[in-house]
Amino acid sequence: MKTLTNLFLCLAILVGTSCAQAKPKRANSPKRVAFETELKQMMDSLNVVGLSIAVVKDNKIVYNNSYGVQDMETKKPVTNNTFFRIASISKSFSAVSIMQMVEKGLVTLDTDVNDVLNFKVRNPKYPDVPITVEMLLSHTSSLNDSEGYWESLDCITPGKNDNYTKAYNDYKPGTKYEYCNLNFSLLGSIIERLSGERFDQYVAKHIVKPLGLNASFNINDIPAKQIGKLYSWDGNKFVEQNAYRPITGLDKYKLTESSVTFSPAGGMKISARNLAKYMLMHMNYGKSPLVNARIIKSESSKLMQVDHTPGYHYGLALEQTDEYTPGDVLVGHTGGAYGLRSAMFFNPEKKYGLVMICSGCNNPTIVLNKIMPILHKHFIKK
Repeated sequence: MKTLTNLFLCLAILVGTSCAQAKPKRANSPKRVAFETELKQMMDSLNVVGLSIAVVKDNKIVYNNSYGVQDMETKKPVTNNTFFRIASISKSFSAVSIMQMVEKGLVTLDTDVNDVLNFKVRNPKYPDVPITVEMLLSHTSSLNDSEGYWESLDCITPGKNDNYTKAYNDYKPGTKYEYCNLNFSLLGSIIERLSGERFDQYVAKHIVKPLGLNASFNINDIPAKQIGKLYSWDGNKFVEQNAYRPITGLDKYKLTESSVTFSPAGGMKISARNLAKYMLMHMNYGKSPLVNARIIKSESSKLMQVDHTPGYHYGLALEQTDEYTPGDVLVGHTGGAYGLRSAMFFNPEKKYGLVMICSGCNNPTIVLNKIMPILHKHFIKK
């Protein structure tokens, strides 16, 4: 009898708990309704295909939501667990990896890259001027992308590319800024050379897993059903882009030579929510408040965020701008490729940050200038 009584008591507790959880959610506040209305009007005006956003305030993710579809053919909706290839925000993961190696004494920012690569990198117009690790990180190396950067590093190798000299600008390394993806393809090789680990595996082991993220530079790690397809607008219609080609031939992978396979300059796949978690580490100068993990030292994190290119406000894979929040300077990075536009920006002093990923729209040039101010106005500005 006592057993039956206990059983009924447990059932009553379970039922009570279930009922409590089944209570209807409170209606959205007027402020939230105003935000949703303005956001959806903007999405309609730009024909946004898919959108995922996250807002961080006081070290907490205070808003995370997704809109539109992740596949235009099936009409499957974007969710907060949808992965996107975030393009150039990925560079900051490569930069963090380098800063970890600086802290271990494996390299310095002033190191000549020829000392840590198994091939030579020299501007032929300035053969006696070293190109340093810091120059690669800050886009002041004098390299450019005219000979490519996404298939191999043969583009800057004498004997393998007859036009390799065109990959170098006419100015002296370290004197001017030009945004260049090739810089980070080289950094991927340096990461592999110093760590002895494959690029994607290094980032997973030393950044992604310690922060408790669900993300990868390796598309083979991402469930196909959670991938947000990317679309570009051709003036009349959206065209799906081949942004997620499966990676093959890893059995023939060569460290320092094959790192471009994972695109250290733009290949990270991650959701907006997980990107916000990663951003929190930068907001707190190298330490995540969510999992109490320090990824890089405070000094290293601050060094990434300060201006290394006077006049351009670019640090080490992070930039400073008030373009989206006039009068309020934020630190972070944008991304753009295959029709996608993405952004991760934060203010470490005021403890807030904004993340957005748009998988396609009819005007990717202005979509950030539309979405970011809306987020700032409704969640941050008082």
